[in-house]
Amino acid sequence: MSGAGAPNSEEQIDGSGLRVVVVAGTWHEEITDGLIAGAERTLSASGADYSVVRVPGSFELPVVSKVALESGADAVVALGVIIRGGTPHFEYVSSAATDGLTRVALDTGKPVGFGVLTLDDEAQGLDRAGLPDSREDKGAEAAHAALTTALTLRSLR
Repeated sequence: MSGAGAPNSEEQIDGSGLRVVVVAGTWHEEITDGLIAGAERTLSASGADYSVVRVPGSFELPVVSKVALESGADAVVALGVIIRGGTPHFEYVSSAATDGLTRVALDTGKPVGFGVLTLDDEAQGLDRAGLPDSREDKGAEAAHAALTTALTLRSLR
């Protein structure tokens, strides 16, 4: 894992007035719940108004994110867990989720904080889930990115 050059996701952000939707898959519950908790900590600390919507898996993240943004959300935090297996399924779902979320951000002109973990094994996910023994908190990082980008876009408009 390389964290070199990563933005400071612990920096306090004033998200007052922002409406954010966390869209999270249900696969790999312990990891996903950790990601959601990290996103919620960051969003709560910022003062943003937020809600959490669960979807079956990472493949469904783009369409629900798009509807959330089209329905008035200022940003989305997309959280999912995809673990490599013995079939090409990993590549298909990873690509669909990544490409879909990129398209949603570009089509709506609103930020999507990308917190979809693409992993070789469960241990990698547990290490990134923001749990007490984790080395990273990718849910918090995705929420920080969504908030920061929403504020940047607001200042440009």
